[in-house]
This record gives sequence, C-alpha cells and structure tokens, in this order.
Amino acid sequence: MKTFLIRLAVMIVAMVPCISRADQGELTLNLTDHWVGFAALLIFVLAYAFVIVEEFTHLRKSKPVMLAAGLIWAMIAYQYASASIPHAAEEAVRHFLTEFAELFLFLLTAMTYVNAMSERRVFSALRAWLVSRQLSYQKLFWITGGLAFFLSPVIDNLTTALVLCAVLLAVGKDSPKFVSIGCINIVVAANAGGAFSPFGDITTLMVWQSGVLDFQTFFALFVPSAVNYLVPAAVMSFAVPKDTPEVDGDEVVMKRGARPIMFLFGCTIATAVAFHNFLHIPPFLGMMTGFAYLQFYGYYLRRTHVSVTDDAQKYGHAGEVTAFDGFREVARAEWDTLLFFFGVIMCVGGLGFIGYLGQLSHFAYAELGPTTANVLVGIASAIVDNIPVMVAVLQMNPDMDLAQWLLVTLTAGVGGSLLSIGSAAGVALMGQARGQYTFFSHLKWTPAIAAGFALSIWVHLLINKSYMGIMPG
Repeated sequence: MKTFLIRLAVMIVAMVPCISRADQGELTLNLTDHWVGFAALLIFVLAYAFVIVEEFTHLRKSKPVMLAAGLIWAMIAYQYASASIPHAAEEAVRHFLTEFAELFLFLLTAMTYVNAMSERRVFSALRAWLVSRQLSYQKLFWITGGLAFFLSPVIDNLTTALVLCAVLLAVGKDSPKFVSIGCINIVVAANAGGAFSPFGDITTLMVWQSGVLDFQTFFALFVPSAVNYLVPAAVMSFAVPKDTPEVDGDEVVMKRGARPIMFLFGCTIATAVAFHNFLHIPPFLGMMTGFAYLQFYGYYLRRTHVSVTDDAQKYGHAGEVTAFDGFREVARAEWDTLLFFFGVIMCVGGLGFIGYLGQLSHFAYAELGPTTANVLVGIASAIVDNIPVMVAVLQMNPDMDLAQWLLVTLTAGVGGSLLSIGSAAGVALMGQARGQYTFFSHLKWTPAIAAGFALSIWVHLLINKSYMGIMPG
C-alpha cells in the first residue's frame, strides 16, 4: 500500500506543471509533460489532418486550424489562471496577434493588386499572347517555366502557377502528356523563383518581416534557386513532345488603367522596401500606403467611367460594362488563405508557448546541427506544407548565422516541389488540370526534382560562404 501511494504521488507531481521564470522575470509553465500539452498536440495534428484532406472533404482549410487555435489557447489560459498567472497567456496571444496582423495587412494589399490586375485583364492578355504565338511544345515548356521563375518573385508563386497553367491547358488540349509535364515544370519554377524574393512566397515574406534577412540579402539565393529549377527542367525537357500544337487564340485587350495599376504595384513594392530599409518601420505600412495609391487611382477610374452594354464592349466600343471598384477587389482576396495563416500562427505559437518548440529546437539545431536541421525543414515542407514549418522555425529562433538563415529560406521554399501536395502551387494545379496533373505524375519526376534540390543546397553552401559567421541584425 505504501509503495502504491508513493507511485501515485509521483504520478500526480509529474502531472502538475513545472513553474519557471522567463528571462524577463515573468512566471511561465512548462506544460510539455502535462495533459494540456498532450491535448494541444493532438488537437493540432487532427486539425492539420483536415487541412491535408481538404481536396476530398471540401472543408476549407481555415476552419479546422481556427478552431484548434481557440481550443489550444483556451486550455493554456485555463492552466495559467489555475496557477495564479492570469495575464501571461493574454500577453502571449497579443504578441502572436501582432505577428499575424503585419502579415495579414501586407498580404491583403498584395492580393488586392493582383485581383485588380486580373480584373483589368492583364493576365488574360498575357495568356492570349502566348497562345497566339504558335510555339512548339518545347518552346512553350521553357517559356512558361522561365516566366514562372521570374514572375513568382513579384506576384507570388501561386498566382503565377495558375496563370501559366491556363496557357498549358489552352495549347495542350490535345496532349495530356505535355500538360502534365508542363505543370510539374511550372510548380518547380514558381517555387524556386519565389525563394529568392521576399514577395515570392509566404515563408520568405515572414522571414523578411521578422527582420532576420534584409531585402537585398534574399538575392544571394538567385543562383541556387535557378539551379533548383534548371536541373529538373533540363531532365524533363527530353520527355516533352517535339511537335507544334494548332491553337486558335482570341485576342484579349487589357482594360483601361491596366498599365498604371501595374506601375502602382511596382511603386507599392518600392515603398514597402524603402519603409523597411531606410525608415526602419515594418514593411506592411509601406504596403498599406501603396494600397492608398490604388484606391486614389480607382477613384479616378470611377469618376471617368463610360458605361456601355456587354455587346457594345464585345464589338470594340469604348468604355466598360462596370466601373472599377477597389474595394470589390479587396472582397475577392483569398480570405480562406488569410484566415488559415491566422490559425497556423496561433496554433504553432501555442505549442511554442507550451514549450514544445524549445525542445524541438534543441534537438534539431543543437544535436543534429543547423545544416542537417535546415535540410530536414525542406523535406518536411514537401509533406506538411512550408508555412507551419517556417512559423515554427521563426518562433524557435535558433542561433544561426546568415548563411544558415538563407539555407532554411531556400529549403522551405523549394522543398515543397518534391511532391505535388507540398506547395500551394502544386495543390492548385492538381485542381486546375484535374486528371492530367496528378500526385503520381509528379512523383514520377521526384528523383530529378530531388537532384535539383540537393544541388541547389550544395551551390548555396559553395557560393554564399561570405555570409557564414555573420549573425542577423
């Protein structure tokens, strides 16, 4: 009986959260071995399982992670309140909310500009121009891949992939083989191009906004990113059909104001960079200032609008059916994606506040070493998605030099190309080119993509030695 009571007491003590004192002097709880920690992990895993099977359940990915975020922080707050530390969880939530708010406002502006350019038929005109060139499959393969590589740093990899996939579907309607291999090429190129620009991917944007890497430092990844794209593209090009497709493409004329909006988007990016680099204020404020550029120009377009019927516009009459409305383009933003980022940041933040990210950081970066850990981040991005992985890395904030921060930025950006489900671009194209670009058609070329992934890491470590030993900030 005495032995049983001793064991019972040990079990009870083990279930009571350990209280420690943070560097700032505030009390924190170590909940990694507590029921709250185990429950939080289970909730996050279940929520992300729903995200992974979104294509089959048609349950928007934002819903499970938002619910998980609320449940995780409710359990944390309950435990802290029980330990007479009622405000610690509140302060942590406000910290992570600030992280999300900066990302949200930045992305909202970028999405609105992309929607505005789409409404002004910028991307439709590009697609029609490419289709009308009567190019061979080989030339289209390299042109669409090259455009994906150079467009994604500006308008992000997902939008780029969707626009260029539409070109493939238009010219490759009689060649499913070309559509399949062309989609793989676009996914790899878009992800690679997005890795060397703060605007190319959500992960690079998060790294830039965190202040770890300066705007110009990202361009050190241009050559490794190019290697990541060109190696698998060169291998896949031998399988591209040699003939030229017969395509009848209708001419598309951009709407009034399309070119000024493109110019204002460039000005907005320049404003965000200037605010961050020279004024040392968060780049989201520069983006919101640029959002005002669009709204003022939208006001001019509405005031000078000439209304015509749909038929009149079809036959070339001046004017438009509906006036430009900047707030309509705000409404068309990817709200599911934006709210998904909220859920992920809050969920991962909760797990970090519990103490799991500290343990993971010690194992990955102290025991395995930063190079191995950062390569594993890229591999994990092919399975889990790079956004929660990068959120976790940034919240762990391992002690690494700029060469290693560049490495994890590269691997997280291009690692998703290893599998079709590893990036937003791949998942989107599986839906857009349903039946032609599939998980297994992509898997067939994974060895070539993996070769590009490995060579890009080697090239980075070879040419970016000057960043070794230099710490962020």
